[in-house]
Amino acid sequence: MSTSSKDAEKQPPMKRSRNDVVTACTATENGDDSQQKKMPSSDPSAGAISPSVLSSAETLQKAYRTAMPYRHGLISNLCADGFLEKVLDEVKNNSKVTFKESDLFRFYQSIDLANLDAGTELAKRMPFLIRLRTALYSSEFRSFVEKAADLQPGTLTDQVDCAANCHTRGCHLLCHDDVIGTRKVSYIIYLTDPDCSWTDDDGGRLELYESLELKKDDGNTTLVPAPFPVKTILPAFNSLAYFVVTPGVSFHSVQEVFCDRPRLSIQGWYHAREPPDQIENATLNRLKSTGAGEDTEGSFIPFQKTGENTEVEKAVVEGCEPLVLSAEDETFLAKYIDATYLTEKSIKEIGKCFEEQSSVQLRHFLNEEWERKMKKASKDEDEALGLGKDNISLNYNAGVSNDWKAVGPAHKQRFLEYDGKEYTGQDGSAGGLMLHVKRAVLESPAFGRWLKLVSSLGMPLGYRGRVRRFRPGLDYTVAHYGILTQKPVLDATLCFAAGSGKQLTYDEVGDAVDGDEADAVWDSGDAGGFECYIAADEEGGEGTVKSTAAAADEYNEDDDTELLSVSASNNTLSLVYRDPGTMRFVKYVGSSAPSSRWDISLEYEVDDTHVDATDDEDDLDNHDSKNASTSKDDADVGF
Repeated sequence: MSTSSKDAEKQPPMKRSRNDVVTACTATENGDDSQQKKMPSSDPSAGAISPSVLSSAETLQKAYRTAMPYRHGLISNLCADGFLEKVLDEVKNNSKVTFKESDLFRFYQSIDLANLDAGTELAKRMPFLIRLRTALYSSEFRSFVEKAADLQPGTLTDQVDCAANCHTRGCHLLCHDDVIGTRKVSYIIYLTDPDCSWTDDDGGRLELYESLELKKDDGNTTLVPAPFPVKTILPAFNSLAYFVVTPGVSFHSVQEVFCDRPRLSIQGWYHAREPPDQIENATLNRLKSTGAGEDTEGSFIPFQKTGENTEVEKAVVEGCEPLVLSAEDETFLAKYIDATYLTEKSIKEIGKCFEEQSSVQLRHFLNEEWERKMKKASKDEDEALGLGKDNISLNYNAGVSNDWKAVGPAHKQRFLEYDGKEYTGQDGSAGGLMLHVKRAVLESPAFGRWLKLVSSLGMPLGYRGRVRRFRPGLDYTVAHYGILTQKPVLDATLCFAAGSGKQLTYDEVGDAVDGDEADAVWDSGDAGGFECYIAADEEGGEGTVKSTAAAADEYNEDDDTELLSVSASNNTLSLVYRDPGTMRFVKYVGSSAPSSRWDISLEYEVDDTHVDATDDEDDLDNHDSKNASTSKDDADVGF
């Protein structure tokens, strides 16, 4: 069995805008080095670069050497007066773009400017852009960049590598270090609105991270980015930000754009003749080479022994295991779980669905008392911080406290984990309530026996997990090999979010006809927050994942790597059988999300001898729906 599903009736969230085309020139920050060409040395096309900039190399170098958190520079008024305005007009009026989204980014992609031949019809319509490109890669300007970036003369080649890109409201690019091939200097020229200055409230800032030493299990240390950036740069019109691309050091990201104005830019790289030293420490290489299980939540904890006096354990000893919960287990679980899910009929229906699909989502899972407690606590805490509902997210430490700790490193994940007091009966915090449900219910032997009945995977051998909060405009996880498991596991994720948690249905034009507005936002995927399962790339052998450049095509129609996508839904338990070849991630939660995504995420160790190899033909790879789900409101507990 392996996790997988494709929605025959409704496109998964990450595919919704795949073919959208708009008029604005854009491209990912991750260019395709294999298709780059070289430009002949020529005059810098008089009038492109401001003369005052070319004479400021020494001043820029001094500032560059002392910049923190790593060496970088910022050039204001790069181009001569009026020149970049003409470039902006050409980019806006002559380029078509396509929407792209993966676990790492959301943006609009355009043509690669390195492959735009000067004699083509498109190039003839953009003479100022061609002049700018020629100037940027001229020998004179390359020498200027070498001086400003404190590099030895002759370091940079004449290889052209640049593209236009566009980030609109909700677009973002998560933390990475830009190290691919022979890239040496990364730069970005901002083409934002020249008539209305960009502000912090607009978002879209370039975020720079300090590197922290992380001690690995083998005793060696490696550099990783801190959870939060320590410096940000506004995308001011006619400015150029730059830095030397350095493995394990040049960590940066593009903050979500909060406004309706496009964040247009020209992103590019200067190349050296050889790859950088210690390229094995590059973000992409580390995501590829991280060993399976390195970033899981540690060892499994065995279930507590309850003695041999329960009905279930007596039946096991006598060799006649029951197919229903014991009265003792049902009474205990009913204190927390909606009684519908504890009946013999429901257990059989859930088991049948899980056997066919290898996953199931159970809505309104906790009873009304516990759902009400969680809804009030989570709503109060989000409102106190002003998170979600299109509120801008400028405070990276929002919600961080002695109880809620930030989890990184940022190139793999960022969210808050609860490490506070457990709910004891008084009005509790969202974290305290979830911790109590985790310990009292989801880690109880009674719940393990319930899982055995609904999954047909046998009694779980142990569990591990955490209580998490994904804040709008801030948090996410990224798919990488470190989260792969050595053996199959059963994922159980109990999610809490704004909304009714109902299963939505849609009319002929695609509008939701039930549920509330928050449910529709989560289900659309536009605000992120969904958990996505994808297959690890097998082409490169063990420990290989797709490169960031290739990730832009991760969700093409002909690409079968996406297996299952589960939208955030209030009080919904998601059960997914995950084999060792499957990764998962929680998509970046956008500022437009109606709330934080709160969840209790557990993995259960299962005895893989209970998994019949013949089941592979019926696993999630052949599942036709986005996710199979049920609600206590369904009279027949339908799926």
